[in-house]
Amino acid sequence: TRGFIVTNYHVVQGASIIRVLTYSEDVYDAALIGYNDVADVAVLKVDASLPDLEFGDSDDVQVGERVIALGNPAGLSFTVTEGIVSAVHRKGPNNLPIYLQTDVPINPGNSGGPLVDTNSKIIGLNNFKVSGLEGLGFAIESNTVKEVADDIIEQYLQAQQ
Repeated sequence: TRGFIVTNYHVVQGASIIRVLTYSEDVYDAALIGYNDVADVAVLKVDASLPDLEFGDSDDVQVGERVIALGNPAGLSFTVTEGIVSAVHRKGPNNLPIYLQTDVPINPGNSGGPLVDTNSKIIGLNNFKVSGLEGLGFAIESNTVKEVADDIIEQYLQAQQ
């Protein structure tokens, strides 16, 4: 509701203009207020009060749990794909065990979108897939995303005072 949006850093890295498109087709200019390149998490700010999704506790995620990825694969806005959690606490490119492995189809455009559970809670941030193989998608666990995003937002708010 405060206008903060969390995404992957690699989605906005190097961008000179960032815009956010809502489901109701409103477009907002967004500012990159901070990022953590190791975790691949960025926080954007828009001057709007938008409805928010809540973070779930990724430590409670179970292998076999049904999940839904929201994103814009190949530019097809607001696409929803479904699958299950294949593994938890997987190591990723940064060698940190902060990833949920899923069989949800992840394509370019899914990065930075939420992975939600059946209660519509964010349990991960869709991040990457293993190319050349089917059903090997990875999302940064929500507890890591929330911790990194909260730190970025806190630093931003302190700088505004």
